[in-house]
Amino acid sequence: MDNKTTFLLKVLILSLGLSVLIKFVGPLLSVPESSVIAGIAVCLPSVILAVLLSWRMRQHSQQPESLVKK
Repeated sequence: MDNKTTFLLKVLILSLGLSVLIKFVGPLLSVPESSVIAGIAVCLPSVILAVLLSWRMRQHSQQPESLVKK
């Protein structure tokens, strides 16, 4: 139970920090308005997640069978 609570607290604190960073530091950045930048901002998180998951799947498939928990 403590492990789940700690994990949720970490996610909550990380989310709060990210939202504060976006709210106060975001307007200071001078990013030009264009549809290309908007498309990159929308698609980039999904692409990063897909790359990370495929990398993890590739590592998991290369493990010997004796090390995989059953």
